[in-house]
Amino acid sequence: MFFDNWAGIGRVLIVTLVAYLALILLLKFFGKRTLAKMTAFDFVVTVALGSILANIALSKNTVFLEGITALVVLIGAQYLISSFCVRSKKFEGWIKPEPTLLLYRGQFLQEAMRSERITEADILLGIRQRGHSSIENVEAVVLESDGSFNTILNGAASASDATLKNVRNYVLENQKAAPESSSQS
Repeated sequence: MFFDNWAGIGRVLIVTLVAYLALILLLKFFGKRTLAKMTAFDFVVTVALGSILANIALSKNTVFLEGITALVVLIGAQYLISSFCVRSKKFEGWIKPEPTLLLYRGQFLQEAMRSERITEADILLGIRQRGHSSIENVEAVVLESDGSFNTILNGAASASDATLKNVRNYVLENQKAAPESSSQS
């Protein structure tokens, strides 16, 4: 059906605007982290928020306050989980994937690449997107928990110990061990 009545259009206009404003206020109240650069967990929350907002706006069967309650519960749960992540590294490790070292000192870390389903072409693309012209200029490439690639340039070796300490496959130089060796496929 193309058109039912003006009352339905008016309801959608008013309820959508009020629900949108409520969502903005809730996001502001619960902080920037609520919709920060997204991990899989954050993506699920964002999709659910969109679904709830659409349901509030378009479903005549959803009572407005019930919809707002659903938004509060979802954002509140996300806030609590983020708070637990800050307080407990173990809990954070369960919720958020750890970053993974994929390339170190010119060596592709094949086992890590296989487990993350990343190809050499993906890594080279990440290097080019950062504006680097050569793999020789790159100390390390890390697949971050949000799915993005980060590169550390050569000459930043002193910084790499500090910035790579929470990255899977990285071993500190002073531990006399190299990171996972590259194997041929």
